[in-house]
Amino acid sequence: MKKLELAKLDGFFRAVSAVMPLYLPADDAAGQASFTRYEPGVRLSERGNTVRSAKDLFFPQMENLVDFKVSGKSIEILEHRNVSEDFVIFGVRACDAAGFEILDRVFLSDPVDGYYQERREHGIIVTMACGAPEETCFCSVFGIDAADPRGDVTAWKTGDHVCFRANTEKGEKLLALAELEDGGEEAVAEAQRATRAILEKLPLKDLDLTGFDGEHMMEKFRDPRWGELSEACLGCGTCTFVCPTCQCYDVREFHTGDTIQRFRCWDSCMYSDFTKMSAGQPRPTQMERFRQRFMHKLVYFPANNDGIYGCVGCGRCLQKCPIHMNIVKVAKTIGGASHA
Repeated sequence: MKKLELAKLDGFFRAVSAVMPLYLPADDAAGQASFTRYEPGVRLSERGNTVRSAKDLFFPQMENLVDFKVSGKSIEILEHRNVSEDFVIFGVRACDAAGFEILDRVFLSDPVDGYYQERREHGIIVTMACGAPEETCFCSVFGIDAADPRGDVTAWKTGDHVCFRANTEKGEKLLALAELEDGGEEAVAEAQRATRAILEKLPLKDLDLTGFDGEHMMEKFRDPRWGELSEACLGCGTCTFVCPTCQCYDVREFHTGDTIQRFRCWDSCMYSDFTKMSAGQPRPTQMERFRQRFMHKLVYFPANNDGIYGCVGCGRCLQKCPIHMNIVKVAKTIGGASHA
């Protein structure tokens, strides 16, 4: 265990950013925390979680995949990837760190997504334990410990110090970039006890996921209450864009006049044109699209991934849905005994 005076944290950021790009949660003009590239003057946010997750650094909302330059019958392929630059993400919460493991199961399974793989190999994750979990948090339901998050390095704020524990070789090399003191174990243990005491009092800590498994798939699918739950849904996709585990995207091409750009951008299963084909939309109604989102998170994904749910309990969809319809309400309504 290593520790650093909180007053010297900006010096740590300067030392790291001198070697590689560093991203950390900083308050934006709207008063929300967003992952921002560090430069002198950027301050670490005191807020509990970022408005969007750290997923953006590995799976950007939009990225240019490749350009094609056509000249007569010849085609020149132009790539834009930087395949060698390491970077650091500081201040990732436990829920987002767990979200990376879900994304890995999608993008690092055959066929491997090379763009995502490059970023994962070069990204160094410094997680920050939660000190004040919010009432919308329910990560503990999925076995995530907000007081001891995973990552290459785990950090805790303990009064006037920040304590660090390297968990991987990448983490050890990162901490070697700054002069840190030994110690901090007792302060970390106390901080963990305080955080876990808060977690025990959160209103959603006992959310029941009974019946959300592969064995009850068709019972959940046929539950008549999907219609009632989906009636108010606007299909805006806000929940998917703030979610740390959603991975749907579309690939399109744009003619610039000189080249053809192939890019991908996030998509949402809540949109009426999602996966639309020449034969039409496979899920033509809002109810079907609404059901697809939550069945995937709570039933399809765990059924195909060793019981691991496609949700990490970050609470962002609870905070951002304009009509307050979220995965917790679905779980409480559809969970338990079948009503098919």
